[in-house]
Amino acid sequence: MTWRRPFSTDLPAANRVDSTFPNAWKEVIPNTEPPMTPSAFMKPRPATPSSIPSKLSVNFVLPYSSELSGKEVDMVIIPATTGQMGVLPGHVATIAELKPGVLSVHEGNDVTKYFVSGGFAFVHANSFADIVAVEAVPLDQIDPNLVQKGLTEFTQKLSTASTDEEKAEAQIGVDVHSALNAALTG
Repeated sequence: MTWRRPFSTDLPAANRVDSTFPNAWKEVIPNTEPPMTPSAFMKPRPATPSSIPSKLSVNFVLPYSSELSGKEVDMVIIPATTGQMGVLPGHVATIAELKPGVLSVHEGNDVTKYFVSGGFAFVHANSFADIVAVEAVPLDQIDPNLVQKGLTEFTQKLSTASTDEEKAEAQIGVDVHSALNAALTG
């Protein structure tokens, strides 16, 4: 004969009807949903087409305005830090940092040129390009005399700069004005 001692699981549980804690917990339970990211608020991009489109859709934006919004163009030439980058329809997806230089938008025989001081270009595989610049000016609105004057001033500031901060600011001024000068003369 084996004597068996009952386990606590063999005993019936006491039936408690008090639901104050579960109800109070439901009122203050923290949100366990994941946070919304910026992509949750964006419209999805169109799917990558099976054939290469004939046009490139370009969005060119500045912090204070939108220069081009969904404009269909033939080609864009971007002043990337790695060199001039031509973007045609069907270009491989790329992210490029912009350096001071000329951004050319080619639409048929028309070419619109902007001087950009810097920013980023996002080329998507579905023949969309988003160009975000800090500052941009149409090339025909730039005064060559003021560019020469600015280049002279920043070159002088660079030679007389005593702190690293002054040297960096002067070097940026020289780089931008040199790029402006090259854009106007070339």
